[in-house]
Amino acid sequence: MSLPTADDLFRPTADPGTDRPDRSDRTVRAVPDAPETDRSGTKRPSGRIRHDEKMTVYVTSAELMEIEQVRLRLRGEHGLAVDRGRLVREALSLVLAEFEVNGEDSALVRRLRE
Repeated sequence: MSLPTADDLFRPTADPGTDRPDRSDRTVRAVPDAPETDRSGTKRPSGRIRHDEKMTVYVTSAELMEIEQVRLRLRGEHGLAVDRGRLVREALSLVLAEFEVNGEDSALVRRLRE
C-alpha cells in the first residue's frame, strides 16, 4: 500500500476552466506580532507571545460561532490568519482604548448600562 505524497494532498482542486474561483493567487498570512506600543505611544495588544496570565471567559454558543465566523472571514476575505485568542485580545484592546479616550461616553459604559 502506498500513501499519497504531500504534493497530492495539497494540490489545487479546481480546474482553471470551471466556474469555481481559483484561489491560488490568494495568500493567507499569519498576523505578525505587534509591539506593545506603536509609534504614537498607543498601547497595543500583546499578540503572539507567551502569556503568563490566564483568564477564563464563558461565552454562549452563538457568541462562539460569531467569533469563529469572524476568524474565518478574516482569513478568507482579508488573508489574515489569527486564532481566537488573538481575535479576542484585539477586540478587547479596541474596547479598552476607546474607553480610555471617551470614558463616560464610551460604547463600553453605554452597553453596560443597558
